[in-house]
Amino acid sequence: MVNGAADGTRRPGGKGKPNPIDVHVGSRVRLRRILLGMSQEKLARAVGLTFQQIQKYERGANRIGASRLFQITRVLDVPVSFFFDDMPSDAGHGIPGLAEGPAETFEQGNVARRETLELVRAYYKITDPAVRRRMFDLTKALGHSGGGTDF
Repeated sequence: MVNGAADGTRRPGGKGKPNPIDVHVGSRVRLRRILLGMSQEKLARAVGLTFQQIQKYERGANRIGASRLFQITRVLDVPVSFFFDDMPSDAGHGIPGLAEGPAETFEQGNVARRETLELVRAYYKITDPAVRRRMFDLTKALGHSGGGTDF
């Protein structure tokens, strides 16, 4: 079918569900932007868009073209591969050449939460490596005492 409608991508006019790969790439844009403490407005200005367009990219509602993705990598200071890291095993399901066998699942829910992102950002603001390491050890110990799972 024309415009990718047969493979689960959006049809012209925005009908249909977003492609899971577009959703994943968008969520990785959001993750990195928040880790850097950057607003949607600031990212939008840096790549010559409106913040509404960035919102659509982050939701996966609009697909990010290759040249735009390259611009975003420059602003967010990550390689293009960052946006495809930790992609769920079912994201390429049904798309020839992208489907793989079962892979270890990675729970992204907690990683993408604002609280987690703020904690990571604060952690990396600790300039003394010894203090940062002690904080890391303390956090792990607290997580284990509460019955948390090991990563």
